[in-house]
Amino acid sequence: MDPQLRSIFNAAFTPEKYAALVRCVNETEKWPADFRISETPIFLTREFTDQVTRAANAIVDLTRTPEFARHAEDAIPEGLEVPNESGHPNFLVVDFAVCAEDGRLVPRLIELQAFPSLFGFQLLLLHCMRKAYPPIPRNWTSSFGGIKDEAYIELLRRTIIAESNPENVVLLEIEPEKQKTRIDFAATETLLHVRPVCVTKIKRRGRDLFYDRDGREVRIERIYNRVIFDELIRRPDLNLTFQFQDDLDVKWVGHPNWYFRISKHSLPFLKTEHTSPAFFADEFPAAEKIDNYVLKPLYSFAGHGVDMEPTHEKICALQNPHEWIVQKKIEYAAFVPTLDGQKSKAEIRMMFVWPENGEPVLVNNLVRMSRGKMMGVDFNVDKTWVGASIALHA
Repeated sequence: MDPQLRSIFNAAFTPEKYAALVRCVNETEKWPADFRISETPIFLTREFTDQVTRAANAIVDLTRTPEFARHAEDAIPEGLEVPNESGHPNFLVVDFAVCAEDGRLVPRLIELQAFPSLFGFQLLLLHCMRKAYPPIPRNWTSSFGGIKDEAYIELLRRTIIAESNPENVVLLEIEPEKQKTRIDFAATETLLHVRPVCVTKIKRRGRDLFYDRDGREVRIERIYNRVIFDELIRRPDLNLTFQFQDDLDVKWVGHPNWYFRISKHSLPFLKTEHTSPAFFADEFPAAEKIDNYVLKPLYSFAGHGVDMEPTHEKICALQNPHEWIVQKKIEYAAFVPTLDGQKSKAEIRMMFVWPENGEPVLVNNLVRMSRGKMMGVDFNVDKTWVGASIALHA
């Protein structure tokens, strides 16, 4: 979006520099990236940076109101509530599509989550981008509010580890070594010395949980939770010694209940200049034109179950319509010039960290780029200048 830096970057781009970027990403940590890395970052103008920052903060502010708390009371599906809920989420991520309106680019809310994102990987990606692409000025960064790398890592440490010893903190996941986001787990371990541990490797005695660390049984005090309930429910084969719904002597970071409370369930409540109309499926107005909307299950992850062509008949056939939302379709702008004359689309994730005794802090961002009909991998097969990236600004 910054035309001058975009022109300089494209003129200096070579396949060899991109290969160096991919090598840096895939060879720095013990696990590589199991997703495509885009050839380019996106370069934000000061105007757009200010706009998307205000938009993200405004949405986070709405989730802190008494009205939102009442809206979120029934967000947790029956039987999935976890005891000892924290007073607020430790992580918030707000996803915006980059759209064109009245001849300028604007952010438009897609969804939000009170769940960790790739906080470790995005720092690695920034370093690899700078190393592979010398045209990127050193004062261009992905962070916000002037936060430097050391302060960013310290904020993660304060939130995830707090006063515990790192060996008493685990990154909990289902078979972490098989997850597409495993490179983030590896980067987090490098930064914070917190190990990724599979849910099946946890031992329980009474209210306490333990894991094996180099042949020693170590008590778990804090869980950096990366388990998606949707995946956990779909894996009845997993042999767990504990249930998330048990009353355990551990601190959840972030607490699983917030995964439900701040989610697609929030979209019908949120109304700002950067949001689009959204309804629970059983509350969709009969007079609305359904062709302009997309149907989404509330708690699926990574786009699973999204129906781009809903009908009133499909909505009526839903078994649990209040567990689905109908959201007005959002048209992504093709705005990133590529070397073959076409343009890529992008969405930007604004990433907040919220320590226990503090305020939510906007720290970093994540970008996904596409040239297909949708943002997903299946719509971008064999395409270039698509995939995981990052937004930089001065």
